[in-house]
Amino acid sequence: MKAIILAGGSGTRLWPLSRKNYPKQFLKINSCGNAVGCAFDRGSLIQQTVARLLKAVGPEDVLIMTNDEYKFHVKTDLDSLPEDVSGNIVLEPFKRNTAPAIALALRYCVDKLGCGDDEVIFISPADHIIEPEPKFIQYLKAAEQIARKGVIVTFGIKPLYPETGYGYIRVRDKGANDKGFYYVDSFTEKPDIGTAESYIRQGGYYWNSGMFAFTIGTLAKELQKHAPEIATLYDSGYDNMVSSFGQMPDISIDYAVMERADTVVTMPMDIQWNDVGSWDSMFEVFPKDKNGNVKIGDVIAHDTKNTLIISDKRLIATVGLENLLVVETDDAILIARRGDAQKVKHVVETLSAEGRREASEHTTTYRPWGSYTILEDGQRYKIKRIVVNKGEKLSLQMHHHRSEHWVVIKGTARATIGEELKFVHENESIYIPKSTLHRLENPGKVPLEIIEVQNGEYVEEDDIIRVDDVYGRGK
Repeated sequence: MKAIILAGGSGTRLWPLSRKNYPKQFLKINSCGNAVGCAFDRGSLIQQTVARLLKAVGPEDVLIMTNDEYKFHVKTDLDSLPEDVSGNIVLEPFKRNTAPAIALALRYCVDKLGCGDDEVIFISPADHIIEPEPKFIQYLKAAEQIARKGVIVTFGIKPLYPETGYGYIRVRDKGANDKGFYYVDSFTEKPDIGTAESYIRQGGYYWNSGMFAFTIGTLAKELQKHAPEIATLYDSGYDNMVSSFGQMPDISIDYAVMERADTVVTMPMDIQWNDVGSWDSMFEVFPKDKNGNVKIGDVIAHDTKNTLIISDKRLIATVGLENLLVVETDDAILIARRGDAQKVKHVVETLSAEGRREASEHTTTYRPWGSYTILEDGQRYKIKRIVVNKGEKLSLQMHHHRSEHWVVIKGTARATIGEELKFVHENESIYIPKSTLHRLENPGKVPLEIIEVQNGEYVEEDDIIRVDDVYGRGK
């Protein structure tokens, strides 16, 4: 069995914590015992997903689907794991939703890994929380055997409450059976609250977890029947799929296949599952204090009940609040009623329409070599804290409109300034004039941290002329 992890999404429903340039699959979220501070001790969601699947398959059987925008984030997270799973990262040439992405992954398995039509494929999002993991692995192994019967297995979760942010699966026969699965009657995508409440009353409905299992041959046949545009490119081979990927329709696997095929079954799972798709879902994940509050970070909650409060950079004190969501980052604060979390997307849409940086970027931006954080941004100047991981280096570059001053606060820097190569140690500095080729490297064994002060008539990121870059980024 091959496990394919979909890690190309740019969901923004967890704004301001999750943003387009650093989406939720890279956030460190889990449902550990103590709410305060517990969100940051088990790795990112994609790391948790990989670690969970490695209990069922080998490192060589894990395939991560992502895109060029996130490939370095994925690689960084995978490199932090004890097992080497970074060899099977497959990049989508364009963003084309889950159906084309899954088809490309299957073709990769056939052409590059030598898989046959009888190979079972398990599809998993990169950003879900699942517990207990041993029980989930039992379900996964059972689904592998069911998939060999020539059906597509969906993983259904018994709904605990009328959630409007999830899709629902209706089964044909809601009675007990000894097969471990039910044939699917229909799918419903994110119903309104009244409809969701009726599903709970009727029974026979399950939350759609977004996980699937099938053999390569089964899905290939269903693509031929229901998604011929995708099937034609699939039959042309992996290399041609990559070069022609822009011709793929932008369609999800649910719409392309699942809602049309008559070979789809669902396997109910009695586990804790959450797609952490909204702040309301986040509230459900974490344990509560005696007043029903979720508190993460530096929080004082007085006369406050059933409220989620997340502090990132500063103290948050609340008085007399109930059923609210309060999320703080260093450049934005979200305050909303619980139950309205799905409307956060409208905030992001407004920010995007106004061209606001907060729609997609954090003050900290991650790069293949490390990260930089904007400490202050004013007219004709910008101050950054730059972290360069051990053994990494920035591109050889120049700027037409700004000079830079570097002050090392931790580690040792190797700086190329024009024709000069110089080592800069802690509490030492170096100056880079305008239009001068320069490069910053970390030759040491610990992360290098510097403070960079930029000064000039234009200090935006697009004033970079790259001459040489070990990460293959454009000039």
